[in-house]
Amino acid sequence: MSDKKSVAIAIGVSGSFGKINDLTPVLKNLVLKNYEIRLFGTDTIKDNPLVVKELEDVVGHKFIYSISETEPFGPSKFFDIMLIAPMSGTTLSKLANAISDNAVLMTAKSTLRNSRPVVLAVSSNDALGMNGSNLMKLLVMKNIYFVPFGQDNPEEKPNSLVADFTKIEDTIKYAINGKQIQPIIIVKNKRVDET
Repeated sequence: MSDKKSVAIAIGVSGSFGKINDLTPVLKNLVLKNYEIRLFGTDTIKDNPLVVKELEDVVGHKFIYSISETEPFGPSKFFDIMLIAPMSGTTLSKLANAISDNAVLMTAKSTLRNSRPVVLAVSSNDALGMNGSNLMKLLVMKNIYFVPFGQDNPEEKPNSLVADFTKIEDTIKYAINGKQIQPIIIVKNKRVDET
């Protein structure tokens, strides 16, 4: 970690619209606890301008969307940690396969290059489907940490996984100390075969 008074955290937001509203209270809490926050977004979140403005108002900074604006943060080692929340299946797949074609992924790449932790709050309808192999790749990757997640609707969406956003701050604290919070997999619903 750096010797700054506050922890500098990059927040990457990708286009998982089902969970993006849950990010506001998380950011409010981090701001209250003196985290220094910068926002990075994929192009898809621009389609939700009200939420974008709300998040920008909370942290006091505009979203960064371009790779060129993102790149200077890497060499300066500005961030102590990065959080990607919500993390869509597309972003999950790209990160697992070393694709950095947007501001969120470029920030993740530079954070990892600086041997600093990246915390992932997955929200994907396909995390247990075709994207499952990418999830497993990231689970064993150095300096990658997961916010505990579970199946949100196993009856209707058996391949879907969603992180518990109430566990984000605790996951960040563990990750800064090089530890994965446990348990990673949580049970949110009754079993499908229960009557």
